[in-house]
Amino acid sequence: MVNLLGFASAMDLVAWRGFLFTIFILHFVFVCQLLLLQPLVSALDGKPGDAAKLFERVSQNVKVKRYSEAINDLNAAIEADPTLSEAYWHRASVLRQLCSCDGCNPKRYEESENSYKKFLEIKPGNSAVEKELSQLYQAKSALDSALNLFESKEYTKSLDYVDKIVLVFSPACSKAKLLKVKLLLAAKDYAAAISETGYILKEDEDNLEALLLRGRAYYYLADHDVAIRHFQKGLRSDPEHSELKKAYFGLKNLLKKTKSAEDNSSKGKLRLAVEDYKAALALDPNHVAHNVHLHLGLCKVLVKLGRGKDALSSCTEVLEIDEELVEALVQRGEAKLLIEDWEGAVADLKSAAEKSPQDMNIREVLMRAEKALKMSQRKDWYKILGVSKTASMSEIKKAYKKLALQWHPDKNVDNREEAEAKFQEIAAAYEVLGDEEKRTRYDSGEDLEDMGMGGGGGGFNPFGGGGQQFTFHFEGGFPGGGGGFPGGGFGGFHF
Repeated sequence: MVNLLGFASAMDLVAWRGFLFTIFILHFVFVCQLLLLQPLVSALDGKPGDAAKLFERVSQNVKVKRYSEAINDLNAAIEADPTLSEAYWHRASVLRQLCSCDGCNPKRYEESENSYKKFLEIKPGNSAVEKELSQLYQAKSALDSALNLFESKEYTKSLDYVDKIVLVFSPACSKAKLLKVKLLLAAKDYAAAISETGYILKEDEDNLEALLLRGRAYYYLADHDVAIRHFQKGLRSDPEHSELKKAYFGLKNLLKKTKSAEDNSSKGKLRLAVEDYKAALALDPNHVAHNVHLHLGLCKVLVKLGRGKDALSSCTEVLEIDEELVEALVQRGEAKLLIEDWEGAVADLKSAAEKSPQDMNIREVLMRAEKALKMSQRKDWYKILGVSKTASMSEIKKAYKKLALQWHPDKNVDNREEAEAKFQEIAAAYEVLGDEEKRTRYDSGEDLEDMGMGGGGGGFNPFGGGGQQFTFHFEGGFPGGGGGFPGGGFGGFHF
């Protein structure tokens, strides 16, 4: 009996201990809930001071860009008290700032609109909320307009909508920020695009679209190493990202083609270099900062190959990109020499010499061009006699004889004046080209234009010194004396 009583007492003690432990656990949970959800419970109990603390915390989270935490707090407050109007207003404001985003569910602008409307159901006529709702509509409409304008390539107008409306009313709108970067790239403002993506990546260093766009900005500045690092970082996060893969492998291919062209050029494999330069240029015609070097490399190779017309086109492409590039002016001058545009060559080379007055190589090419221009302005005795510059002396004599007979003034009574001028020119041409020493001096660039024009009125024996004689007797002082061609003009014309 005593044992039974002792056992019962022991059981009662265990039960009491269990009961007390349960009370302790429940009390602990209650205290934790009270501490963790104090703002929400207080708000439900009608304590505005505690609700104010909640909203202050929301404001702090927004200030440090912890938007998700702010929205979670507000969602919890609304779930705890669906009549808490201020929570709707704060939530609407945060969602408006964030705006729409691809893949957001529900869409933030729509959710923001619903929250504003819910607040106005509880507290109708609030002018501040009505104003923010109006701003929401403006931002949403402006974003839609900006996207449409971007698609239609009206970049300036689109950027105005983004800068002056969307990002004013929705400053945290990532979709608008990325659209702005795309617009800056389209406007070729690469430095600004790099700056804007820097802000985005500061908030989210793994933003793949920002990494892609920033890499493209560096790419178009020809800072290829930095561009590759951005593409690689994005691909480490998502190896199958199609746009990042396209950008990365496209750049690698461009660099490979460029190196091949430069290597072939340095090795003297000029025709292969031409093909590689053209292939590299075809990869991205819009990559101006890099293509300027490709066009210049191609121009230099074409000049070496003697393809003046093609070289001229390539060098002109360079100067349309950078008109101050001295090397391109020199190479275009060389190309113009190849196509015998002497004046154009001198103009380009003079411009290059003015920009780089200490470069003696440019001076040498300029002197060569000026000499070629001067030679081009002389009478072309070869052309007058109708022979090539490599014609033999016998060919020159034969051509002279034929033309002298053809244009003898006595044989051209009806057009005597023209014949006299032609005959005089033919004689002058032969006096230079029919003499080996004078011909050599003429070919070297000396100005011998008047060499055959200054004789006296006696006989002119063009084929003197042996062999068959061709003697002209000029009465009245031809070719150098006075009196012209009076009366009978030319006396005898003997062979």
